[in-house]
Amino acid sequence: MNGVMKMPESVLLDKSKKFAVRIVNLYKHLCSEKSEYVLSKQLLRSGTSVGANVREANNAQTRPDFIAKMQIALKEAGETEYWLEILHETDFLFKSEYDSIAADCSELNKLLIASLKTTKANAK
Repeated sequence: MNGVMKMPESVLLDKSKKFAVRIVNLYKHLCSEKSEYVLSKQLLRSGTSVGANVREANNAQTRPDFIAKMQIALKEAGETEYWLEILHETDFLFKSEYDSIAADCSELNKLLIASLKTTKANAK
């Protein structure tokens, strides 16, 4: 496969970018209102990495490159879920805050898995 791969749908690009913006805003909130800097920094790194890797995948040169970037995005989304759970279970995030952003993270996971399955199926 030659040339740049482009995602047929922009839903994943859009949702992953909006999620990154939510993560940045949550990071700012955790630092300024809760004085939490260590866990929130981990959350910031993994949560913004999801969208960055989706964007990189969108410009992949080959199908294997696309798959590799999407798999990294999926791993980062999983790590983000972990940090959100820790922040919630240590009372840095209220249940309502956690439920809202965790639902977005779960939706991203589902979209990433679906995209990977479709891409791998089309490669056969």
